[in-house]
Amino acid sequence: MGSSIFLQSNSLLESLIHLSNEVSSIEKLPSIQVRNVSTMLRRIKVLTSLFEEIQESNNPMLPPSSVLCLSELFSVIRRVKSTMEGCKNGSSLWGLIQTERLSNQFHVFVKEIARALDILPLSLLTVTVDIKEQIELLHRQAKRVELYVDPKEIQTRDVLLTLMASEKNMFDVETVKHVFNSVGLKTVLDYEEEMSKLEDEVHKQAESEENDVRQVSGSVGKSTSASFNVPDEFRCPISLDLMKDPVIVASGHTYDRSSIAQWINTGHYTCPKSGQRLIHMALIPNYALKSLVHQWCQENNIPLMECSSNAESEKKTCEKAVDHISATKVAIDSVKRTAEFVVGKLAMGSVDIQRQAAYELRLLAKTGMDNRRIIAEAGAIPFLVTMLSSNDPRTQENAVTALLNLSIFDNNKILIMAAGAIKNIVDVLESGKTMEARENAAAAIFSLSMIDDFKVAIGAHSQAIPALVALLREGTTTGKRDAAMALCNLALYNANKLKTVAAGAVPLLIELLMDDKAGITDDALGVLALLLSCPQGLEAIKKSRPLVPLLIDLLRFGSAKGKENSITLLLGLCKDGGEEVARRLLINPRSIPSLQSLATDGQVKLMFNRSELKWLKLSDSEQ
Repeated sequence: MGSSIFLQSNSLLESLIHLSNEVSSIEKLPSIQVRNVSTMLRRIKVLTSLFEEIQESNNPMLPPSSVLCLSELFSVIRRVKSTMEGCKNGSSLWGLIQTERLSNQFHVFVKEIARALDILPLSLLTVTVDIKEQIELLHRQAKRVELYVDPKEIQTRDVLLTLMASEKNMFDVETVKHVFNSVGLKTVLDYEEEMSKLEDEVHKQAESEENDVRQVSGSVGKSTSASFNVPDEFRCPISLDLMKDPVIVASGHTYDRSSIAQWINTGHYTCPKSGQRLIHMALIPNYALKSLVHQWCQENNIPLMECSSNAESEKKTCEKAVDHISATKVAIDSVKRTAEFVVGKLAMGSVDIQRQAAYELRLLAKTGMDNRRIIAEAGAIPFLVTMLSSNDPRTQENAVTALLNLSIFDNNKILIMAAGAIKNIVDVLESGKTMEARENAAAAIFSLSMIDDFKVAIGAHSQAIPALVALLREGTTTGKRDAAMALCNLALYNANKLKTVAAGAVPLLIELLMDDKAGITDDALGVLALLLSCPQGLEAIKKSRPLVPLLIDLLRFGSAKGKENSITLLLGLCKDGGEEVARRLLINPRSIPSLQSLATDGQVKLMFNRSELKWLKLSDSEQ
């Protein structure tokens, strides 16, 4: 597969270096798009340093995602070169008129570079620290770059358009010279060359219109050919349309990729034709059938488009930025190819290859809902779940982190639970090979428990809640926060409250309130406030002598959320045996001023309304 999709890595690197040097050495840069061109050249020079270092490392086997990244960068830089040469060698006045379109094109190029770098596993490449830092900085900047349209070019273009709309001999010659000078036209020879380029542009635009007419005619021809009697074996069982991209599902039946993907993404996990439950969600290309479909289309003079669309969507596509849409399609296709390739490595690779593949999926799933959806469609989830039991620490860590990243996409939560992942995730949480693996397992449980039904399923696992409580005790600040957030989610279900109390969470949470370094005060208060509604939780909370003074301090210095939960806890304690709590409040000299301060600014009333509580004895005690 690698040899059919990508150039050999050595020849790819040579081509990239040669192409990048060609772009960097372009003489006499264009007079339009000056800032976009110069910043693009700087980016390409940084990338060239990366290409040269990778080549010098003489690594015969680059990771597949890095090869794909380099292939995508080659495609982008080639189009950058073409655009820059067009700006330089084409009509400057036409380029000025098209300034917004050209600016958008450069913006799309930068975004494509960012998406390509998303899947570059820098840590697996032999490059210096300096180059690594430069690429990471380039990646961050490219991800957040905004469209830049030169305001001076916009102003000059508007002047030019005004001049063009003026009546003959009714414009100011000095204004014309100023416009011409701004795009590098200063001599009579420059004017003559520009006239020649404008004539070429007129011919080009005329040819483009003729091609548009041919495409419309072709569309009509396609509609006519649709009336052909398509063989049943070439029709998708779901849409009944001709299959453009036939794929085989776990049941062995074949469907068009777009139709079956939509079926799965809407929450169906059975084969539409047989009703059989799909044991995995991998969509395997049916190359034999695809070849037959292509052959049939050629024999019947029917063009087979990879993506069909109705007239309305075509109209919208034309109205939007075509470059951006095509760029998005290229990015999605590249992620799709990578995901399918890497999942194949997960399924059949050695331990080392599986570790590397899990890492690449971890990176790929880190950004973008499309990435997460596509990886799941490629069938990665069942393999990643299996790899949670790996004895290799890095493989386990990469697998659980990849599942965490995938779970951000809501439909993937369902697929992960359907794959029986919760047992393996809890095992990693309880006794993972690394602390990072345990903490990411807790974060995965938090993510999965966002769905109500899964709160029940996760809580039903005997070790899930005790393992989260253990991480509260043993984890880093991040791990403790992940564990507290997961417990907070699970404790919304009443049966899980008792399990949380039984696991010893209450004294540990109160201890964390006293630990400034723990940094999870609000999260700990949130869990305690939920456990308050459980009788066993209330009893455990009442046993803590230091809690009331802590809550009083939090009323003064805590966050808005912390103050709200502190009030909730105090009122809950007052409601059950309020005299003792009221006595503790009165003994503490800071309690009444803190409560009065909150009452004065309205926070107490707001918090009572939220928690549906009342003062209950506090006013009597104060008197």
